[in-house]
Amino acid sequence: MSQAFDQLKNLLHTVKNGKKVARLQPKAFRRLATASSDSLPKEPASGEGPGGPLFENPFTLADFAVFDDKALRDLFSKDSFGVSLKEVTLALHSDNSGLARRISRQMPVPRRFRFLRELNRPASLPKIESARRKLLDAFFWELTYWKTPELYEELTAGENLHPGIFRDLKSSLTGKTVLDAGAGSGRASFECLRNGAAKVYAVEPSPGLLQILEKKLKEQPFRGQIKPLQGRFDSLPLVDDSVEVALSSSAFTADPEQGGEPGLKELMRVTRNGGKIVIIWPRPQDYEWLAEHGFSYVSLPGSSKMKVSFPNMKAAWRVARRFYARNQKLQKYLRERKQPKVPFSVLGFNPPHDYCWLAVNKKQ
Repeated sequence: MSQAFDQLKNLLHTVKNGKKVARLQPKAFRRLATASSDSLPKEPASGEGPGGPLFENPFTLADFAVFDDKALRDLFSKDSFGVSLKEVTLALHSDNSGLARRISRQMPVPRRFRFLRELNRPASLPKIESARRKLLDAFFWELTYWKTPELYEELTAGENLHPGIFRDLKSSLTGKTVLDAGAGSGRASFECLRNGAAKVYAVEPSPGLLQILEKKLKEQPFRGQIKPLQGRFDSLPLVDDSVEVALSSSAFTADPEQGGEPGLKELMRVTRNGGKIVIIWPRPQDYEWLAEHGFSYVSLPGSSKMKVSFPNMKAAWRVARRFYARNQKLQKYLRERKQPKVPFSVLGFNPPHDYCWLAVNKKQ
């Protein structure tokens, strides 16, 4: 196992700094993922650093008003994003805005009873403030997608995917109907069409990001080929077997709130037999989960040279101050270099140079 793992590590190192593509079938990918889980440092969750969140969180409980009832039901009908029912209750303790009442109405009845019972228990101010901060940090990204989609668009616009990813997928996309799940403002949707897809269903839960996508469509020649739809991974608004390729770019994770088992089941449901499921830019901490579910892995060369490209220094600083406020390395880089192109190594996470894929076989 150790020798095989070393060979795989050497291969990926060669790919990272060279011109060779690494293609790992499920067995080899599983070997790498299993060994990596014990032998390689874990990449922090999005927006996380060793000491906690990297982002500056400006949100308050009042900002939860941006969510409609369906979104509140999706977010609070069960424990999610690492926040327990007790912690949600503590966070909403003494809040007079009516948010607790709105959320309770979207809970299943047994959970609602527990929530209201806990809400009536006395609680100390330090515990309330601690739970409130945990809740706001846990839902930072959901609040960002819904409340400040323009700023999120500015963050992701510069995170250009490795150009080889869609070149590699072109033969699978040409003439096909495609699902882009967690589409955001359409980064992958447009790439699908540029690489031959006939039609793309762009599914995204955030109304704000869908509005940005619809605005882009008015300025693009692909207007009739992309259909924006509101939906989440665990409830895709498509009928069975409606697409030939289902992909997700920088959105699907092994966590149930962002895909996981319910999301993969839905991707399988809407993809035709013989089709393909593609996860672009997967988190390294999800490799083992993906390998266990039969995914193959592809790593494109030259990732060590990849950079985030902001349009100008003002945009770079806006993004840095909100999303990387505690990344001192980035702050120093922008001050000293005074250029809006930043290596992914400075940001401290895996560049968008890889993808996983799974052949859909419903006859097994």
